[in-house]
Amino acid sequence: MKAAKAKPAAKPAPQSATVAPPPPAAKARTRVFVADDHPFLRVGLSHLINKEADMTVCGEAETVAGVRSGVEKEKPDLLLTDLCLGDSDGLDLIKGLKAQFPNLPILVLSQQDETLFAERTLRAGARGYIMKERATQDVLEGIRTILGGDLYVSRKIAALAMRKLVEGGADAASSAGSEVSGLSDRELQVFRLLGAGKGTKEIADALKLSHKTIETYRENIKHKLNIPDATALIHRATEWVQGQAKPGK
Repeated sequence: MKAAKAKPAAKPAPQSATVAPPPPAAKARTRVFVADDHPFLRVGLSHLINKEADMTVCGEAETVAGVRSGVEKEKPDLLLTDLCLGDSDGLDLIKGLKAQFPNLPILVLSQQDETLFAERTLRAGARGYIMKERATQDVLEGIRTILGGDLYVSRKIAALAMRKLVEGGADAASSAGSEVSGLSDRELQVFRLLGAGKGTKEIADALKLSHKTIETYRENIKHKLNIPDATALIHRATEWVQGQAKPGK
């Protein structure tokens, strides 16, 4: 009898290779556009922001035109801007940007009195207001708060807003102490430019309004502030602008 041939040993099943999952993608840094007409402040703000692991400055500007073109080009996640860029008015800038870029969060950093301007900037479309004297402490927190979907203002402004809500009307805000609280946004723009030494024609050109319209605003301001004549108006406006420029304002 022939011996039966031994069956070849079964080959072991191939082992499937274990592939490690790819590392999670790094979270994109928040892109901030910085606008201020003081170069040293822009450098300081950029340095402060770029030190953060989750933020980066994507562009800078010192004029309204520069802000508009820069925002359109860079598409930042947030705009950090001064309220006054040269002779241009920040309220008009904010309104224009919100019309063109409705989803752009705007944080205002200004030396202008917050009790007078914070609410106006929020009405114009900004999401927060910080006094420049508190820039180092508050800017990073303000950026993160706004990107989280909330408004950012100081405790003082939050308290004034609550008081206004409880007491009703504009009296609560006006009682914060500013003599010009009763002026409209446009009247306040004209008053500020008068105090900065601008004539009626220069103001009309800056605000893109007629000479007659500026004269009407001047008359309205005199009436609301009980100012007797044009000379007294210029004097009052100049004093007010100088007061706004003092530390702590």
